[in-house]
Amino acid sequence: MKIKEIVSALERFAPLPLQDGFDNAGLQIGLTDAETTGALLCLDVTEAVLDEAIASGCNLVISHHPLIFKGYKSITGKDYVERCILKAIKNDIVIYSAHTNLDNAPGGVNYKIAEKIGLKNVRILEPKENCLIKLVTFVPTAQAEEVRNALFTAGCGYIGDYDSCSYNTEGEGTFRAQEGSKPFCGNIGELHHEAEVRIETILPEYKKREVIRTLLLTHPYEEPAYDLYPLYNSWAQVGAGIIGELKEAESELEFLKRIKKTFEVGCLKHNKLTGRLIQKVALCGGAGAFLIPQAIGSGADVFITGEIKYHDYFGRETDILLAEIGHYESEQYTKEIFYSIIRDLFPNFALQFSKVNTNPIKYL
Repeated sequence: MKIKEIVSALERFAPLPLQDGFDNAGLQIGLTDAETTGALLCLDVTEAVLDEAIASGCNLVISHHPLIFKGYKSITGKDYVERCILKAIKNDIVIYSAHTNLDNAPGGVNYKIAEKIGLKNVRILEPKENCLIKLVTFVPTAQAEEVRNALFTAGCGYIGDYDSCSYNTEGEGTFRAQEGSKPFCGNIGELHHEAEVRIETILPEYKKREVIRTLLLTHPYEEPAYDLYPLYNSWAQVGAGIIGELKEAESELEFLKRIKKTFEVGCLKHNKLTGRLIQKVALCGGAGAFLIPQAIGSGADVFITGEIKYHDYFGRETDILLAEIGHYESEQYTKEIFYSIIRDLFPNFALQFSKVNTNPIKYL
């Protein structure tokens, strides 16, 4: 099996266009045409992780955090990133990372955290904005269903828990074919009237090229007419953070102790306990403190994340319980997502969880 088959599976689950602007998710090092001997799954790429991959015979390392975030004018081994780059190249190891694209994807990092906590009715805390567009096209009535289904297959028509969504209006189109054209219907030089269906559907902007290519291939007309409109709708299935509910309410202390145990937290930081019951839970893996206002606005009883700054704690105790569990601790189960994606498609492929604890923060 080629490495690019694994990469393709990961990117179907967490498309790279879903990553945030600062990020560098995707292929970090190596050639994906190579045959894979196995994949090592980890949170961070370090020299110890690469040594583990070499020892276990894996030529593919899949991480959550990208190894490379900035450009390099030289690679001389002066820091751990450069040493990792050199070691990976020397040993023909491919490194691939799925970071904020996996954070933002349905079923991604925050969904895994919610699963570990036992949340129900899970939904996105801060949906992405300005990512959806509307496609309108006009198709002869007899071919409308074929074109519509092709657009759905290409990625159009998803709204919430529904697929194949479109609006269809019957009407009449007119055109006159000029010399040199090859009209599907009508005659050159004559004004033609054709019964048509106006098809309207929705799609993520990053799928625009693929969808238009599909439209041009499927539409019977030599020159299909179509319009694209930007939408201000929120994309409720994609975005930052998660909110959901516990089956039964818990006391603050009971809940925090359970979180500490579940995520093996060496030191769980929190603001003042006020005696509230915890049932509505908001969370974001990693550095998610930017979502505290959204968590409060959603009416959550608690907000869990990996990192919170000192001043973010002030004045919040009456609004919400804040729980800081550590960046590594909050995202450690991301490896399980990689495993499920790959194992479901390639059940006989050699997968290994890294045994290296890459958390740079230690506790007394």
